[in-house]
Amino acid sequence: MTVEDVFVIKNRGLVATGRVESGTLRVGDTVTIDGGQGVRVDAIEKFRKKLDEATVGENIGVLFKGVEKDQIDRGTVLTSSGGDAAPFIV
Repeated sequence: MTVEDVFVIKNRGLVATGRVESGTLRVGDTVTIDGGQGVRVDAIEKFRKKLDEATVGENIGVLFKGVEKDQIDRGTVLTSSGGDAAPFIV
């Protein structure tokens, strides 16, 4: 996923928004930020509705705890961290 917008929700964490471009993203998955640092997905929302997973074509917000706003900007790419799971580009 190429990040479209980033904002912080007080007492919750950082939210990155964008469209899932391939694969599936689930709560609890680990994604990498521009191929570097791996972070855990703490929540996924779509138009204020909480989701357990998101698939290709969905516009979503991904919540991360413990990530600072200066680590993710518009244009940052979030991808699968690897492993045996099907690769995805969030």
